[in-house]
Amino acid sequence: MRRKCKMKKKRVLALIMAALMTGGLMTGCGSSDSGSADNSGDAAEQEEVQEVSLTVWGPQEDQAALEGYDEGILKSMCEAFDEAHPEWEINFEYGVCGEGDARDQVTKDVEQAGDVYFYANDQIPTLVDAGALAKLGGDTETWVKENNDETMVQSVTYNDGIYGVPFTSNTWFMYYDKSKFSEDDVKSLDTMMEKDLGDGVYNFGFPMTDSWYVEAFYFGAGCTLFGDGTDPSAGCDFDSEAGIAATQYMVDLAANPKFTNNQDGSCLALFQEGKLGAFCSGSWDAAAIREALGDNFGAVKLPTVNINGTEGQMKSFAGSKAIGVNPNCENPEVAVALAQYLGGEECQQIRYETRGIIPTLSTIEVGDDEVAKAQMDEISEASFLQPVLSEMNAYWTPAETMGKEIIQGDVTADNAAEKTKAMTEGILSSGL
Repeated sequence: MRRKCKMKKKRVLALIMAALMTGGLMTGCGSSDSGSADNSGDAAEQEEVQEVSLTVWGPQEDQAALEGYDEGILKSMCEAFDEAHPEWEINFEYGVCGEGDARDQVTKDVEQAGDVYFYANDQIPTLVDAGALAKLGGDTETWVKENNDETMVQSVTYNDGIYGVPFTSNTWFMYYDKSKFSEDDVKSLDTMMEKDLGDGVYNFGFPMTDSWYVEAFYFGAGCTLFGDGTDPSAGCDFDSEAGIAATQYMVDLAANPKFTNNQDGSCLALFQEGKLGAFCSGSWDAAAIREALGDNFGAVKLPTVNINGTEGQMKSFAGSKAIGVNPNCENPEVAVALAQYLGGEECQQIRYETRGIIPTLSTIEVGDDEVAKAQMDEISEASFLQPVLSEMNAYWTPAETMGKEIIQGDVTADNAAEKTKAMTEGILSSGL
């Protein structure tokens, strides 16, 4: 018997209340006798509170002291949840696990992993295959679908099921120096590259050697990856005429003296020195860039590119960070309800106000926050759903190789078609 999330007292009234609130919320999880009809007793017995223990794994940043939250926001959120549910008396245990580390840490010992944990959505196939992530149903499934845009819903959808509650989008966009580019300039990368910003100043920085970014040019050329990102049988058409033209565009861009490859924070340093017009990154760099640029700080969705005579929108991969439930939890009603709460409006508001975590819910007021607006615009207007497919595992190395070879000068106009075809074959090496 697993010790985590173990119910110490089982009471019919508590179970009825939980069922009314979370009935059918989790499907395909390990069975629990907490909903057994055998739990009966007299009226006094039925009114007793259900005591449970629940283990929550979250990022260190959510457990560090912040202004107004001496013991971190995660503990405060969990305690607020407990107070809102008098039918349960919850004893919380906490563990540190960042969203990006969930796949490795949870699958080490699924039985002893957190009952509720935070994860990056690209980890869903591995977590599901390991029996570590529960499919959510009922009211929670409905809530996720009704309160998030389609991209965020799809980011936690796998095999036609919902496997988590998204709490922030995960993507990247473009920062720029307003003293060097106007709002109209940054709508088009080609317009930006045509400007003369002076000696020793780069117009545009881009992490060409990072496969999470390389796709932007292929999507800008109109290419697709597994159809809309959900159909593995659709394959990849990066080796099409449009895709080869995208490779050539990247070759020409990399050779332009006004371009610099962003590696190991080089573009951030250039911003600080006033030697860069714009570069692509995410919300994690916002504070440092804002400090570097001051009143000249700007953030927008990705620009368009003119590839082979056709204007197209550069697109970033879009994903999410979400809260999931371990299907081995012995009391899924409480765990699922907590996951929904941690991904809900109250908690998204707290994360945004304390840590600047961009919300997924449109009901959260972000005011004139340029970073939040840029990320939201990127998601809704200039992004491509990062495929939540096991086949996606074959994408990363070939795309990284392409970017590195472009920067090294190994990809040329003469071999662009050959190199693009090799990359595409690598992406499809999972057997499609």
